[in-house]
Amino acid sequence: MKTLTDNFTNLVTQYSSTLKPFAISLTKDTEDANDLLQETVYRALSSQDKYSEGTNLKAWLFTIMKNIFINNYRRKVKRNTIIDSTENDYYLNSLSNSTVNTGETSMQMEEIRRGLEKLATEYRIPFMMHYHGFKYHEIAEHLTLPIGTVKSRIHFARKELKRMLARV
Repeated sequence: MKTLTDNFTNLVTQYSSTLKPFAISLTKDTEDANDLLQETVYRALSSQDKYSEGTNLKAWLFTIMKNIFINNYRRKVKRNTIIDSTENDYYLNSLSNSTVNTGETSMQMEEIRRGLEKLATEYRIPFMMHYHGFKYHEIAEHLTLPIGTVKSRIHFARKELKRMLARV
């Protein structure tokens, strides 16, 4: 015998497949869309008591997703905004008003590249995989190593790179 909670969970899970395209249209990124979908399902399940029986569950889920996206967007914009303490207190977007010194950056990147080449392969490979976005467990599976070994190798690679790149 199914309970009301089981039925609600099944409906939310069923509608999650229709929410995914909407999440992708909002975020324009598959990983961010997956995160948004997961957060939406979590919030819906944890707020089941706020759902009124008989209302449109699909619309309720879409509203939750849209609100999460808007709140995350506002939080992101707020994080990238600085206050100019001049007379009129203008709000400036720090990212749009910054320039990049490509000369210095190029030199630093070249130093990092040389440092990476000097790392032992057993440290460089897990470090670079982690740098490229792989999770610890994915690296461990790919290299057939225990996850603790992967974490320690990445830690040692960081430590060694930091030592090599330290300015005297």
